[in-house]
Amino acid sequence: MSRARTTAAPPLGPQRTTSARPLPAADPAWSADPYADALRAGRGPLFLRRADGWLLPLDVERWCAEPDPADLEVLGRCEGAVLDVGCGPGRLVAALGAQGRRALGVDVSEAAVAHTVRRGGRALRASVFDPLPGTGRWDTALLMDGNIGIGGDPAALLHRMAGVLTAGGLLLAETVPYPDVDERVTVRVTGPHDTPGAPFPWARLGTPALLRRARACGWRAADRWSTDGRTFVALRAPATGTAG
Repeated sequence: MSRARTTAAPPLGPQRTTSARPLPAADPAWSADPYADALRAGRGPLFLRRADGWLLPLDVERWCAEPDPADLEVLGRCEGAVLDVGCGPGRLVAALGAQGRRALGVDVSEAAVAHTVRRGGRALRASVFDPLPGTGRWDTALLMDGNIGIGGDPAALLHRMAGVLTAGGLLLAETVPYPDVDERVTVRVTGPHDTPGAPFPWARLGTPALLRRARACGWRAADRWSTDGRTFVALRAPATGTAG
């Protein structure tokens, strides 16, 4: 287990399920009915549909379950106050809270935020690119379940995460378990019989691609590992934080 950092934890306080400003145009796709319905049911099938018809299954059952061994290893590496970006139904935020850790989930989906709160976690309905509480003072940020793809521009997301974290803070990101994947695509959320929601940009990165992009943005690779077929990277933010 990593040693906790000693920086002051950002105050969380009561969190509301509304964002401070309108979400970017791409984000409401994650609040479309198929996604909300799947979270309420606790199961899929649910997919990201690419323009050419290719479908990426989304693991709703795992997201709605208790943390599995791969999740627990990630949680054990967290330091200090933790921001879970794209927290979904909140399994990681709730688990951190149950350990007495200071943690906040951020998600654009109202259904995801409500699910997180019901599980006992703290969550805010917002985009990671919105103004966020504690910006520049989070010790650890999580990008699990493919959320390195948020916004479809990994460099922009890494720049934003550097501003959210303390200087030298820890980013734990889950990558695609196929090393050669490095793509930026437009996708829609859809169920098996639903009309797909609005299109939005997404990215998929294997570990080598993420490490290349991170180095170019001033991040330092701290570790890489796999558990139960899932792959992860630990990165250290630039020593001088980037404005959020």
